[in-house]
Amino acid sequence: MLGISKRGDAYLRTLLIHGARAVIRVAHRKLGYAESWLARLIGRRHPNVAAVALANKNARIVWALLKYERDYQPHYKPSAA
Repeated sequence: MLGISKRGDAYLRTLLIHGARAVIRVAHRKLGYAESWLARLIGRRHPNVAAVALANKNARIVWALLKYERDYQPHYKPSAA
């Protein structure tokens, strides 16, 4: 479970990181931001590191949605296996 490597499609990686930076730029305006995973991460790390971490998280979510052919559910909790 490492971060985003430089292997693979550079353009896709760029889009994911730009999207994460856009989220970080406006996140403080959203309700519930103060207690969010992203707010805690930005409090501990540099915003660029947080952007890559968020891009990595988004990439993993997209991969899982495509692999298991599911729709995105924002409050999804996996059942205990």
